[in-house]
Amino acid sequence: MAGVSLDCDDPESLARFYLGLLGGRVLWNDAHSVGIRIPSGLTLAAQRVENYFPPQWPGSAAVQLELAADADLDLCEQHALAIGAKPAPVQQDPRWRVLLDPAGHPFAITTRAASM
Repeated sequence: MAGVSLDCDDPESLARFYLGLLGGRVLWNDAHSVGIRIPSGLTLAAQRVENYFPPQWPGSAAVQLELAADADLDLCEQHALAIGAKPAPVQQDPRWRVLLDPAGHPFAITTRAASM
């Protein structure tokens, strides 16, 4: 897998959020999209979509990023919230924290990834 594209109305803002959350570097930044390479080697592309509307959680998300956290899930969640994430209205499993990025895409963080 080379990358994941995330639709949004503000690619720069969404890319900045994921850089703050995951680290990495900007690969490109143009009028329609911003691409970042995160430390795992994956490329995330935030792409502008006319008349964008966010997915609904749970239910309509086409893709949900699942992210490995370090040993302190609460601290990782606090960091994500501090840089612009919002808590998802439904939490289905206490081993995972589902949050919404600034464009409304759900993503989950867990400390359980290493044991999967």
